[in-house]
Amino acid sequence: MAEKIVKLGVKREKGYLYYIDKQGDVSCAKMARGAKKGGSPKKVAKAGIKRKEGYLYFLDKQGDISCAKMKRGGKKKKR
Repeated sequence: MAEKIVKLGVKREKGYLYYIDKQGDVSCAKMARGAKKGGSPKKVAKAGIKRKEGYLYFLDKQGDISCAKMKRGGKKKKR
């Protein structure tokens, strides 16, 4: 289950990819389509969140930053 971290209310534009960058802020970049190249990222909102290991941080449908504990599964690698 996801937990809301910061309420920002970011409005999304079509054709852009929104993500949480390394500084903990919301950034967006134009998505590449076919032969067209993608754009360079730009900051949309400053949040400055500190990440905890083992959690996935994302922008939810309301435009807020949320996090969820990552589920790790699968087989162990043989060595």
